[in-house]
Amino acid sequence: MARVFPMPLRSCKLLLHGSHVSSMRRPFAILCRQINMEVESVVARLNACGLLRSQGLIGGKWAEAYDGKTIKVHNPASGEIITEVPCMGARETNDAIVSAYDAFSSWSKLTAVDRSKCLRKWYDLMIAHKNELGQLITLEQGKPLKEALGEVAYGAGFIEFFAEEAKRVYGDIIPATLSDRRLFVLKQPVGVVGAIAPWNFPLAMITRKAGPALASGCTVVIKPSEFTPLTALAAAELSLQAGIPPGVVNVIMGNAPEIGDALLNSTKVRKITFTGSTAVGKKLMAGAAGTVKKVSLELGGNAPCIIFDDADLDVAVRGTLAAKFRNSGQTCVCANRVIVQEGVYEKFAVAFANAVQKLQVGDGFSEGVTQGPLINEAALLKVESFVQDAISKGAKVVLGGKRHSLGKTFYEPTIVTNVRSEMLISREEVFGPVAPLIPFKTEAEAIFIANDTNAGLAAYIFTSNIQRSWRVSEALEYGIVGVNEGLVSTEVAPFGGFKQSGLGREGSKYGMDEYLEMKYVCMGDMNN
Repeated sequence: MARVFPMPLRSCKLLLHGSHVSSMRRPFAILCRQINMEVESVVARLNACGLLRSQGLIGGKWAEAYDGKTIKVHNPASGEIITEVPCMGARETNDAIVSAYDAFSSWSKLTAVDRSKCLRKWYDLMIAHKNELGQLITLEQGKPLKEALGEVAYGAGFIEFFAEEAKRVYGDIIPATLSDRRLFVLKQPVGVVGAIAPWNFPLAMITRKAGPALASGCTVVIKPSEFTPLTALAAAELSLQAGIPPGVVNVIMGNAPEIGDALLNSTKVRKITFTGSTAVGKKLMAGAAGTVKKVSLELGGNAPCIIFDDADLDVAVRGTLAAKFRNSGQTCVCANRVIVQEGVYEKFAVAFANAVQKLQVGDGFSEGVTQGPLINEAALLKVESFVQDAISKGAKVVLGGKRHSLGKTFYEPTIVTNVRSEMLISREEVFGPVAPLIPFKTEAEAIFIANDTNAGLAAYIFTSNIQRSWRVSEALEYGIVGVNEGLVSTEVAPFGGFKQSGLGREGSKYGMDEYLEMKYVCMGDMNN
């Protein structure tokens, strides 16, 4: 176990005594009325442009659940029902698989240029409907509209990037070992892909999978989260408008175990790509063994954010704030442990607390809001349990630490000190707006604390020493390292983790390889 020494935070406590995190100080009933009015307006606009879809997509046709069952989709900021979508299961999934399998034979035979043109049109439509897609993300996921619009640009970027990469799937000519032979390597699409996406980035986590899949010639059966299916359905509608043939993109949602089993058991599905918890990823990995499918897994994280004595504190505060509180802490690359060198611990804590207490909590459609609600009550209860566990083991809450006065699933942006390695908040992903501050003495100790986890997705370093930045980056057991930067995700760089944070990479040129099979061809008797 990493040995973490409790450290006083006298100046921080004095600063924060009697202070509260910024919020929209209005009665909750008034807030709910405002949210409902905003929701009605957004829903009307989405209906007018045909992007509020409430059916699954199978073989290019919009479909209800075969047994008529539905799932309610809620606005997490108010708890109100937005609409209902079909609760699909094994039968619908199997039909979607057949549709994707049938479409694969023709889609995979199109030239790369033709597939590229379809993807480019899909991208253009996403950008043309950027505002509507952003509003839809805020409506069903809760993140502030500015963040949602950023997700649309980020998510659409994967489609644009892979539209170009479709034309760059190169093989190899191998120098022959015998004069009458010619040896070469082809790359071909793997086939039907089952793509299972989470709720925290309801557009980007789909495009990051569908982009390279379609670019390489694969077809997809997409399963979005039941909490946020509407963005996936809107993206699917735009794929049809872009001229992507029926059956190439299918969307089903509902009974997750049935859908997952159908995807895993089908011999027509040749790859599973999943973003979500490590626990579910392990089950999918085990299930894929039955038919030996290719698997890409982007799983949980426990990201360390290391602040060294020589860091520019302004840069460190800004970077840590972005890495920790984006999407209210509900991202797999969020800084889960803020590890601060003793020489700047108190100074950083005070500056960081000053920044955090300015965060405005509220409905994502309201001007100035930077922190939306957590996705649901279960997420809120998890955050509460982690904070209470830490308090019971000696941690100190210096800011926040409780449900927000707005009610529902709003939680105050929180800073916790005196954190030790045996606390849940240090061992597991909190997935909420809670920043635990952990002191350290030496560089070696910081690296040990950072690596003392089964996760290995993202890590962050703040230092002005270039030698240290190289040294620590190489020593960290993580697939992504941000140096003096808290926002590192981009479609042009590989995204993925070490250890139990997953397998494979998404985004960048490396992301294409996950959807391709390599075929070696040996041609003999070539001297005649």
